[in-house]
Amino acid sequence: MTTATTEPTPDLTMEELLGIFPGARRTLFQIHHIGGCSSCGFSPSETLTQICVRNGELDPSVVLDEIREGHLKDEALLISPKDLHSKLEETNLRLLDIRTREEFEAVAIPGSRFMTQEIMQESMSWPKETEIILIDHTGGRVLDAAAYFAGHGFTGVKGLKGGINAYAELEDSSLPRYITEAA
Repeated sequence: MTTATTEPTPDLTMEELLGIFPGARRTLFQIHHIGGCSSCGFSPSETLTQICVRNGELDPSVVLDEIREGHLKDEALLISPKDLHSKLEETNLRLLDIRTREEFEAVAIPGSRFMTQEIMQESMSWPKETEIILIDHTGGRVLDAAAYFAGHGFTGVKGLKGGINAYAELEDSSLPRYITEAA
């Protein structure tokens, strides 16, 4: 297994690469249409080199650089729990929680709104510079949601890094933490 101090190589498995670059699947799909459906999918045990070979002899080093670049873009779409905590007093900040209704009703960051279809439609009419912070449980889903808003022209959208779980652990211990059951 590769650690954060080891330089990633194309010979890592996708499971290892996704551990280092969680958005690698999204980057591969956006650029090369790899990994988004059953016909172009890959297994966690395949190496990036193997995937590149069977997808038109792509250069694995170039694809790894694309994944790195995508990771930097992903990081730019995130806000740390500490930075969010310091911004909570701002009146123009919109906190949108994309977890399930049950999760939201169990615990929520004060001032956040549960993302319903109605709020999604309403948000599309907000000024494009509106500062929007998206919240999920552990930070695993906020990048897709943030990318959706950014794709619709929003310039102030961020996802909470580590989700409400990290926020409760690092910034507001009064919020209960929880574990969801795997489906």
